[in-house]
Amino acid sequence: MTQSPAPLPPPKLRRHLREAASLTHDQVAERVGVARETVRAWESGRTTPRGRRREAYAKLLASLTEADMVTNPQEAAPPPQVTVCPNNDPHHPETPEAPGGRPTGTTLTPAQAFDALYAFCAPALVRQAYLLSGRRELARESVERAFQVAWQRWPEVAVDRDPAGWVRATAYEYALSPWHRFRPRYRHPEPPPSDAADRALLDVLLTLPTPYRRTLLLYDGVGLDLPETAAETEASTPAAANRLLHAREAVAARLPELASPSALHRRLAEVASAERLRAAEPTTVRAGSERRARFWTRVAIAFTVAIIGATALTVRTAPTRYEPAVPPGETVQGIPPRSAPGTLSDAELDLRAKLRSGIQHGPQRLIPLAE
Repeated sequence: MTQSPAPLPPPKLRRHLREAASLTHDQVAERVGVARETVRAWESGRTTPRGRRREAYAKLLASLTEADMVTNPQEAAPPPQVTVCPNNDPHHPETPEAPGGRPTGTTLTPAQAFDALYAFCAPALVRQAYLLSGRRELARESVERAFQVAWQRWPEVAVDRDPAGWVRATAYEYALSPWHRFRPRYRHPEPPPSDAADRALLDVLLTLPTPYRRTLLLYDGVGLDLPETAAETEASTPAAANRLLHAREAVAARLPELASPSALHRRLAEVASAERLRAAEPTTVRAGSERRARFWTRVAIAFTVAIIGATALTVRTAPTRYEPAVPPGETVQGIPPRSAPGTLSDAELDLRAKLRSGIQHGPQRLIPLAE
């Protein structure tokens, strides 16, 4: 009788369990007895383990699942990989196979699927946004804003191949926006971490250029492979590799003990977890998204009404017939220029004196005098 293969959780849950246990790809590969690239391929879903390697990998994941349920019971659920229902309605996604490979047979409402995605991704995203921005409040705001946008565009996010990656990219873009420096609440720096080692690592991260910092966090922090990191940062694979190398060199120059990628991965997880950052409830995020959508809808309606009113006023006050413009003046030829008066001659001076001396009192008239 053929023995059935050991059940394995979905690829994204495999990566989540490894990150929750603060294990690197090299450590998992050493325990299972394979290469580091093989573990990456298993977590991305490109390949599937077989034989004894599958049994060893399944046993390791089972132990990590038990440990993760004990330490983080709220983050043990895998991200919902929603698919379109048979009626092609993206508003009613169905859950995929269960971790054991059996279909669940249940249909999630949009709110339930959104809450499941939020419960899985939000805690880790808040910590990642904190490493990117160095601000606790901005990290929480970035994650909430990303999920608000996801709820407004849920039909698109629900059928996406990687909903968690969609939300992560949106949160990263908001956290790294340069416009936050003009906001009054973010003009002054926040208190640094209490631990000196954590402060040193966070200072090094914040001195890196934004693309380098994001690439380093995605590859060494989140655990994405190089092509996925390049795609999420909108760069070519060689460019992402160069950014990663330069970022590692900058970190190793300031902190030589983090020259190893495994040590850097562990320290990134420790710094992010030490802050005890909390995300809001999913119901609060959905309510905020709906309020924001209503607000901008009213703004759009008001703007449209203003345009209609201005157009109506223009039509009402506009002239009903054509009035030609006044043509510019033209120069008339043949008229001598007007000369200015000159000095009076002797005869004119005598005449003026005579006229002035001959003025009589009374009505203004000239009286001829006999000579």
